[in-house]
Amino acid sequence: MTAHQLESLQATAFAGIAVILVTGTLLARLSRRIRQPAVIGEITAGILLGPSLLGLLPGDLTHRLFPNDVRPLLSTVAQIGLLLFMFTIGWELDGATMGRNKRSVAGVTAGSILTPLALGMGVAALLYHNHSVVGGDEVPWFSFVLYLGVSMSITAFPVLARILKDNNLSRTKIGALALTSAAFGDVLAWCLLAGVVAIVTASGPTGFTDTLWMSAGYGAAMICVVRPLLARAVLWIARRGSGAQLAALVTAGLLLSAYTTSKIGIHPIFGAFAFGLVMPRTPQAMLQERMLRPLEHAGELLLPVYFIITGLSVDVAGVSATGWLELALILAASILGKVLGAGLPARSFGLTWREATGVGVLMNTRGLTELIILGVGLNLGVLDDSLFTEMVLMALITTAMTGPLLPYLFPRARIDLVQAPAQDKPVVRFAGKAPDQAPDLAG
Repeated sequence: MTAHQLESLQATAFAGIAVILVTGTLLARLSRRIRQPAVIGEITAGILLGPSLLGLLPGDLTHRLFPNDVRPLLSTVAQIGLLLFMFTIGWELDGATMGRNKRSVAGVTAGSILTPLALGMGVAALLYHNHSVVGGDEVPWFSFVLYLGVSMSITAFPVLARILKDNNLSRTKIGALALTSAAFGDVLAWCLLAGVVAIVTASGPTGFTDTLWMSAGYGAAMICVVRPLLARAVLWIARRGSGAQLAALVTAGLLLSAYTTSKIGIHPIFGAFAFGLVMPRTPQAMLQERMLRPLEHAGELLLPVYFIITGLSVDVAGVSATGWLELALILAASILGKVLGAGLPARSFGLTWREATGVGVLMNTRGLTELIILGVGLNLGVLDDSLFTEMVLMALITTAMTGPLLPYLFPRARIDLVQAPAQDKPVVRFAGKAPDQAPDLAG
């Protein structure tokens, strides 16, 4: 490739990214106006710029904006944004604690993972014969069934946090139960997914065993070596360094961690996520100001590129009649799995049926986290384009349905902030009741 050709490809990539950012920003604002998370608009933007809409117009505009030669450049940008996003998830999850509601959180977490996992695996077994061959290669039955099951068991922790905040539910017992369960559920789901990816990519039983051993060694090194070194480095930078040095150190670390997990045989996103988990949390104010916010802003700027990479593989117009029936089956399994799996344990710990259903609906939020998992499955050759499209639509629908349902599930819920004299902290009243009168979820 000549220098002129490379410069032309880079210029095309610049134009494509500009279109992505503008479209994503406009649709994100529209989503907020209709009381939906911004991620709904950003995902929709990626789909609309792909073959589902733009590709149907005269002039083959999708391929003009995003030609095949440019897509590797866009994919690299998207992956950096994705790694930054996964790091922030890992760092923020450490802040979620079970508190005194250990049994209720454990019950909701387990139910919200295992029930959709079981139903999803059942649906996957029914769909396997229609999607068993991807790119000319047959997908192993067990890998297909397990991957689809895990993908249906996900709850999008960041999107759920935003929905709870927008609906003034963040500091109610209902919101705390759902958010904390989602946090622990995410950790469990990512561990399950890492195992599935190791199974898919391993070359036979020996390769899988080697991957497990290397993963265990990587985990031990992150906890015993990397975490203490990071703690010392952060304290040194806090006293003598600058925010730019801290952001550079963290970015280099998460990229190296992602490189390591890629070499081990599991996806780079797990490396970024693990680096976020072992990153020190103190001094918290300094880390949030100098590290978390710059990386969040960089991720928010780059992540929309990931949506177009996803959207290029989504063709809603190409879904057949059989595909729509499959989507209905997928939706039924994913929604029932979350609502029943999370709602029944919540009911057993003192919530009313309405409130327990609300917990299940909240846990049914999937959003970007689901897209990440589906993208991994597509890249690994576990999902074909048609099933990938159906699963992306499932993620959109289950996320979009959460916000509109909450006013019906919590019609009396409101937040009355009162200053507690002893602690000087806000006290939450749920459904017009004082905290000691609210549903008791203590384990």
